[in-house]
Amino acid sequence: MSTTNIPGANGIIQNEPLLWEKGKKGRRGMCVPASDVPEAHFPADFQGQGVDFPDLSEVDVVRHYTRLSQWNYGVDTGMYPLGSCTMKYNPKINEKVASTPQLAAAHPMLSDALVQGNLQIMYELQEYLAAITGLPGVTVQPAAGAHGELAGMLIFAAYHKAKNSKRNKILIPDTAHGTNPASAALCGYKPVPIKSGPNGILDIKSIAAVMDEETAGIMVTNPNTLGLFETNIREIAEIVHAKGGLVYGDGANLNAVMGIINPRKCGVDVMHLNLHKTFSTPHGGGGPGAGPVCVTEELSKYLPSPRAVKEDNTYRLDYGGPESVGRVHAFHGNFSVLLRAYSYIRTMGAENLKKASQLAVLNAAYIKEKLKGTLPLAYNRPCMHECVFSDALLQEDKISTLDLAKRLIDCGYHPPTIYFPLVVHGAIMIEPTETECKEDIDQFIEVVKMIVREAKENPELLRQAPMRAKTRRLDETLAARHPCLCG
Repeated sequence: MSTTNIPGANGIIQNEPLLWEKGKKGRRGMCVPASDVPEAHFPADFQGQGVDFPDLSEVDVVRHYTRLSQWNYGVDTGMYPLGSCTMKYNPKINEKVASTPQLAAAHPMLSDALVQGNLQIMYELQEYLAAITGLPGVTVQPAAGAHGELAGMLIFAAYHKAKNSKRNKILIPDTAHGTNPASAALCGYKPVPIKSGPNGILDIKSIAAVMDEETAGIMVTNPNTLGLFETNIREIAEIVHAKGGLVYGDGANLNAVMGIINPRKCGVDVMHLNLHKTFSTPHGGGGPGAGPVCVTEELSKYLPSPRAVKEDNTYRLDYGGPESVGRVHAFHGNFSVLLRAYSYIRTMGAENLKKASQLAVLNAAYIKEKLKGTLPLAYNRPCMHECVFSDALLQEDKISTLDLAKRLIDCGYHPPTIYFPLVVHGAIMIEPTETECKEDIDQFIEVVKMIVREAKENPELLRQAPMRAKTRRLDETLAARHPCLCG
């Protein structure tokens, strides 16, 4: 494949100065009418220094911000195959719903009687998430996935405290999401790492060997970060429950199993969902997010408060009882994200939510089959929403996973997740999501194959990549050790 045929490879990269460097005295972007308000006079020491705004024309400003926007890459630009992150396209109708003035502009301190529509949406969203997970108790307060994990661990702690059961450990598989041990530690639990078995999933015997009366429970990501379904989940849950523990389900990968599995029937007691991954909110760039938590009926009394409830034909906020873990977020959570998720669920319906998961799994399985002769598979078995390859063949040519990722940038693609999960050396994790069509996936596959050929024929090309990006390789070690946190 020639470079000229690679999508995105010949984009224009324009240098752009700061607005202060661009401005020239006397330029105007608008004409301000003469003021008919008498001028106010302030003491000289009150006024302070004037703001040094640059003088700019309208076209200066428009071109500046347009050029800056063209340096970015996102799901509206092209395929964004970040493994374990579900960077799928988000329908614009949900953005429109979220910006409805009557909903978006409602003040969070208004009385329940004045925000019946908002409360109805919150209540119905809770009901939808309960139906999807099989877990009847739902809070929509947590602001993101890790925040949901924290709320879940607070519920664990409240449950064991109410039973006067002193527990100080949490089992964390090596295929769990990286924030799981941190969330457990924040609640005073000691994370106990559990190695996955030779087939990439948890072994029943390894759980039975460490689960005891001092362990509060287990945090399981299912499907796990290898993109594999934990087929032993029911047996694992039985072992944990037999010792008085609870099972936490990290639902960040729910996009693979919506409408296909029932987490409650799998033995899950507490589960968070990433609305900003599965249910249509632009993901990345620092937010926004939402991480609702769903629990069994027995654990509902511990949920954060308030929650939206329905009485007859009206809705109100219920502040719960003394066993609630209390607020974990101001007001009603990230309400704009809840609106997008509500719109997504209503427009998709149960049948299409299930189909979305089926297509997400199909796309990942297709990539796995098409590339397994090009890159070694970490585990050659059926995958779910993502597939994980290793760098074993690249090492033969002294090419790293990072080199491949940087070369993908030259070819017009955002790289997939690399070096994660840590259980796979030089991991390359690809999640295409359900929103990519076969033609675009085929194109991505051909580009990866081309890069692997280049690794043998012209390895220096990969080591020098990216050549066409606005910024080339950064010193990531220096950046991590000496971050620049000021503007």
